[in-house]
Amino acid sequence: MDKMLQLAALSTGGVLGVNARYWLGFYVNRWVGPEFPWATLLINTTGSFAIGLLTMLLSRWLPHPNFRLLVVTGFLGGYTTYSTFALESLTLWERGARGLSLIYMASTVAAGFLAVILGVAVGREMTMRLGRGLERAVGHPFSRPVPAFGPLGRGESLPKAALRPSPSSKPGFLMLPSRDPDREQD
Repeated sequence: MDKMLQLAALSTGGVLGVNARYWLGFYVNRWVGPEFPWATLLINTTGSFAIGLLTMLLSRWLPHPNFRLLVVTGFLGGYTTYSTFALESLTLWERGARGLSLIYMASTVAAGFLAVILGVAVGREMTMRLGRGLERAVGHPFSRPVPAFGPLGRGESLPKAALRPSPSSKPGFLMLPSRDPDREQD
């Protein structure tokens, strides 16, 4: 039964993500025109922001284990468009717009990277503020704030820690580890 729920979460998220990508792309291209792939750039940038934000939020408060599958793997997997980005880059190149192709590739990578940094920063701030509010409401620490960029404890940087599977994750589903000091063992 658990595998069926996981399949349902992934499928539902994928269907919603694909439709969000299609309709957003349709309206953006209708608004700005097809000369430059603005829709794909916008989708990949907002998807990068969303994955940064949601990774931070879901590392603290996970409503249900399948929620990450629904939103991050399913929805954002269907929403973001790396393969479309690669094809559009090649199309610009082959049309002779090599400079525009290079600008598009560089801007997509840079915007995606900056968006994921912004998403992580906003997510950290939200988790710290919500955690402090819950502490005041219930009278005891609810969660430990997610540290800023740099050491996460034990001398690890964000990329290394982000790629370590959590004990509850299945192979291939990577997430930030829980930073609950009461559960950590040295």
